[in-house]
Amino acid sequence: MKNFKIKSVALIAVILLTTFNGKAQFDYMFTQYMFNEMFINPAYAGSKEAMNVTLLHRQQWVNFPGRPITTSFSLHGPLLQNKMGLGLSVLNERIGVLNRNMAYVSYAYRIKTGLKSTLALGLMGGIHNQVNKFNELQVNNDGSTDPNFIGSASTIAPNFGSGLYFNNKTFFAGLSVPRMIEDKVKFGTNGAVEVSTKINPNNFHYYFTIGNVFTLSKDLKLKGQAMVKAVQNAPIQYDLSTNFLIKEIIWAGVSYRNGSAISAILGMQVNAQFLVSYAYDYHLNAIQNYSQGSHEIALNYLFSYKGKKVVTPRYF
Repeated sequence: MKNFKIKSVALIAVILLTTFNGKAQFDYMFTQYMFNEMFINPAYAGSKEAMNVTLLHRQQWVNFPGRPITTSFSLHGPLLQNKMGLGLSVLNERIGVLNRNMAYVSYAYRIKTGLKSTLALGLMGGIHNQVNKFNELQVNNDGSTDPNFIGSASTIAPNFGSGLYFNNKTFFAGLSVPRMIEDKVKFGTNGAVEVSTKINPNNFHYYFTIGNVFTLSKDLKLKGQAMVKAVQNAPIQYDLSTNFLIKEIIWAGVSYRNGSAISAILGMQVNAQFLVSYAYDYHLNAIQNYSQGSHEIALNYLFSYKGKKVVTPRYF
C-alpha cells in the first residue's frame, strides 16, 4: 500500500511538471549553485580570469520514484586580456518520464573598475529541448492505454537572458534574468504538441547573488554567500550558506533553503586549481518521509595559462 502511494505521488508530480496546458518549467535546483552561476548569470563568464570547467551532478529525493536527476557542465574563460568572457553551459534533467536538455552560449563584457575589481555585463542565448515519454506511464490498473499518454512528445524552444556581475578576489555580487522568453506547451491526444513563445516581463525571474570571504586567521577563512530569487506574484525564495576553509584545503559548512531544506557541505581543495565538493540535503517538508534526502557532487578545475601560474584558489 505504501509503495502504491509513493508511485501515485510520483505520477502526480510528473503530470504537474509536464503540464498539459501551461508554462514550461525551468527551475532546476542546486545546493552548490555557486559552482553553477553560468546558468544563472551570463556576466559570470571569464570571472576567474582563466579557463574554468565545472561538472555538477544532483540526485534529488533519493528512493523517490520519478525523482529529479540533474547534471550540468560549464566551460568559460576570458578573452582579449580579460576584457571579455565567453562560456558554454549544458544541462540535462530527468523527472519521471520528462527529459529536458538546455544549451547556452554566454558572453560578458568586462570593465576594470579599480581596486582590482571588475564589472561585467553579460548576454546568453540558447535552446531548450524537452521530451515527454508518455508511453512509459502506466495510467490504468488493467494495463490498457490512454490516448493522452501515447508516444513521446518533444519540443524545442529558444531562450535568452542577461545579467550584471561585480567581483574581485574575495567578493562578488550579481543580478540577472537568465530566461526572458516564456514557453507555453500544450499536449494533445496521440502525442500532439503545440508550443508558443513570448516575452512577458511580468514573469521574469530575477536572481540576486552576493558573497564574501573573510580571513579569520592564517589557517581559517569564512565564506558567506546568498542567492535570492524573485518573480512577480510569488513568494521570494532564498538560499543562505556559510562555509569555513581550513588551511586552504578543507571546506566545511551548512546551507539553508527557505521552507525547503538544510544542507551539509564538505569539500576538498586538492590544490589551487582543483576542487571536489559534496552536499547532502535534509528536506524540511513531507517529501523527506518518502526519501533519504538529496545528494550533490561538484568538480571544479581552473586551468593555468602558459606563463601564468595560479597561486591561490578562486573562492567563487
